[in-house]
Amino acid sequence: MSRFFATGSDSESESSSEEEQLPRAPAAVFTFSDDEEETKRVVRSTKVKRYEELTNIIKQIRNYKKIKDMSSMLSSFEDLMRAYTKALPVVAKEENGQTPRFYVRCLAELEDFINEMWEDREGRKNMSKNNSKSLTSMRQKLRKYNKEFEEDITKLRENPDQPDEEEEEEKPEVEVESEEELPVRGGVRRSGSESISAPIPTSKGDDADSEDSYWGSDSDSDSDSSEDDAQYTSIREKFLKKTNVEKDDDEDRDKRRERKERKEKERRRIRREPGEDGEGEWETVKGGVAIPSEKPKMFAKDAEIDTNLVVRKLIEVMAARGKKRTDRREQMELLQELQSVAEQHKLGAGVLCKIKFAIVSAIFDYNPKVSDAMKPEYWTKLLERMGDLLDLLLATPDLVLSETIADDGEQMETPPYKVRGCVLTSVERLDDEFTKLLKECDPHSNEYVDRLKDESRVATIIDKVQEYLERTSVQSELCRIYLRKIEHLYYKFDPQVLKQKSGEVPSNVITSQQVMDKLCKYIYAKDGTDRLRTRAILAHIYHHALHDNWFEARDLVLMSHLQETIHHSDPSTQILYNRTMAHLGLCAFRHANIKDAHNCLVDLMMTGKPKELLAQGLLPQRQHERSKEQEKIEKQRQMPFHMHINLELLECVYLVSAMLLEIPYMAAHEFDARRRMISKTFYQQLRSSERQSLVGPPESMREHVVAAAKAMRHGNWSACNNFIINEKMNAKVWDLFYQADNVRGMLTKLIREESLRTYLFTYSHVYDSISMPALAKMFELDRAVVHSIISKMIINEELMASLDDPTSTVVMHGSEPSRLQSLALQLTDKLNNFVDSNERIFEMKQGNFFIRGTNQGNFRGDRQNYRAGQNQEWNRQRRERGAQRNTEYNQ
Repeated sequence: MSRFFATGSDSESESSSEEEQLPRAPAAVFTFSDDEEETKRVVRSTKVKRYEELTNIIKQIRNYKKIKDMSSMLSSFEDLMRAYTKALPVVAKEENGQTPRFYVRCLAELEDFINEMWEDREGRKNMSKNNSKSLTSMRQKLRKYNKEFEEDITKLRENPDQPDEEEEEEKPEVEVESEEELPVRGGVRRSGSESISAPIPTSKGDDADSEDSYWGSDSDSDSDSSEDDAQYTSIREKFLKKTNVEKDDDEDRDKRRERKERKEKERRRIRREPGEDGEGEWETVKGGVAIPSEKPKMFAKDAEIDTNLVVRKLIEVMAARGKKRTDRREQMELLQELQSVAEQHKLGAGVLCKIKFAIVSAIFDYNPKVSDAMKPEYWTKLLERMGDLLDLLLATPDLVLSETIADDGEQMETPPYKVRGCVLTSVERLDDEFTKLLKECDPHSNEYVDRLKDESRVATIIDKVQEYLERTSVQSELCRIYLRKIEHLYYKFDPQVLKQKSGEVPSNVITSQQVMDKLCKYIYAKDGTDRLRTRAILAHIYHHALHDNWFEARDLVLMSHLQETIHHSDPSTQILYNRTMAHLGLCAFRHANIKDAHNCLVDLMMTGKPKELLAQGLLPQRQHERSKEQEKIEKQRQMPFHMHINLELLECVYLVSAMLLEIPYMAAHEFDARRRMISKTFYQQLRSSERQSLVGPPESMREHVVAAAKAMRHGNWSACNNFIINEKMNAKVWDLFYQADNVRGMLTKLIREESLRTYLFTYSHVYDSISMPALAKMFELDRAVVHSIISKMIINEELMASLDDPTSTVVMHGSEPSRLQSLALQLTDKLNNFVDSNERIFEMKQGNFFIRGTNQGNFRGDRQNYRAGQNQEWNRQRRERGAQRNTEYNQ
């Protein structure tokens, strides 16, 4: 009796106290509280324990996938393998030896994720060292582990939508602790034979439901207690009187339970649009999503369809554009249905144009994120719809589609039709979407090639827009569409241009160069913004340089003065400038203008970041040097792969040009203390090679150029030529040029000439006279070429010698200082500099408080004047000795 009173519910105690007002003894110290007795002690089976452990680890792995934490994912995967090994006896017993489907699904998802991460090269470069190492280990372990489950994974991939076993099976039962009666709410005991259903959570989305069903909800416990009250009324009536208050409480509990069930149904189901029978359909939705807006109704059966009705319906459909709950796919279907209605009733070109333009806008709106690329299926639809719209515009001369037309100024019933809209903006956005699609594809896959085939369709659409805009003759719009066409044309090589220059193709054949000239000159004359003109000039220079029109390209660069103003342009224009200068340098190199080629490429190569300057990829940066937003913006500026310039080709041309300039200069100023560097990058490569104690045969492109430079310093032109032109270098660099044999022949000729100059600079002090036929034979050059090179060196005072035409010899004057004299002059210059700096420091300490007179304190100036006079005297004596020797030889 006391136990029943101690464990009674609150409602019972209140009702009894209100009715009888009986004094109640205090509870004993050892009496259990209500909470302790209400707790249900549950014993879980081994299957439940093992499966719950597996599902928890799978949830962790999925969370780590979202944040791409490869290190934590690796440790969780190892835990998953150990947990499954523990669960193997249960699997063999319960599943008849078959692997649980949810476990196979986890392995398949993990394999797809690891393969995707491994193929993303840019993403792997930006990974931390720990994550990159964990990704490699994870890939190896997963491939090895999944071999045991190949058949199960194959079956899963064949039927991926089939639910897991845990969802199909009935919810397993969890037995109560013992067969004896255990205490439950309200002081009522339940027999041990009764069971409580407890489903095993199988997925992340079912966590809330699994927890409620496993531990039991309040409504279930309340209903159970009410049933027990009905069973044990006879016992309770012996001690308590059932009052009306208890009945009210039961009714409230029932109402709460019904309300909760109704809310649960509303959360789990979505009411769709009623059908023709007037009854609605119920569609089950997992996890509960936002309710989409209702589908607008089409025309009534007895409605008279005309232009105004269709336009009103179009406005109604487009009014939902951009709203949060709008179903974009359904909106496109409605517009297509509206178009079919307009075509069936032949409402005219104006209504069709407006609907087709609305469909194009709806396809653009389907992708909510502007930075992401469009899905391929919608890209195909977009191309088709744009083509249909432009065909309609070109086929209807009295149809005008312009954004200058106001909404109330539209005319769609009778010609001339006027529709508000801008087809140029749509085409520009289509072109940008095409670039995004190319960037999303792997450039080394067939998918990229297939996507690149769409460029012909994009170019056709641009041509149609150009034809339509030429009919309207709006200069600003024409400049914009011309520039779009230029950007699809300027980087493409046309062999017909070179054949036309050589006379193989008649002059009346239209080539890409003539098209570029026409489009660019129109922009030069009609454009009102500097940006379009600048981009047109850069594209024009690029196209000229690509087709070896060196002088035209150089003149355009010099006349435009772009070097002075390009730093104030937007980043995409600066990228185009860098690409143009790169090809201008390659063009100068093909024309044997080595100095111009070096000057064009030096700004790109000296920074060490030509890849970023040409927008062909991002170099890995240290932490906090580039934020995620900056990285995202820079990735959007990257050029598609088919527009890339070979970086190894650029670097090789730059280093070879620097070698041909730097090595003769170093030989001419070997003992000059104030010698300047022409190319810092090449100089560093040369010095790093000289510091090595053991230098093996060259392997990379840079090592080949450095080895060639060392051979040229000794005048060995054949070794230099073999290092520059060989099978490995041909495959890497020289075969990439158009007419590669001409480039190799030009390069061999330059190496011979510069090797001759280097030889004369290095060994002129050894000879009294040199025979020009011997030099021509040594360097395999024509005698006239050798005569020309030596004459230029004498005129420029680079070589102190004279030519003896009867004997065909070069007579050395011997006026150059010897090695010891050069070192002495260097020491003198350094000592003078040291004394000058010392005197400046001394004067700064003294403070210069005295006023110098004409002959007082001007020691440094006197010494500088003396040194200048001494140099003049030295030069005068050298000229006299040279003249004297010439006179002697002439006599």
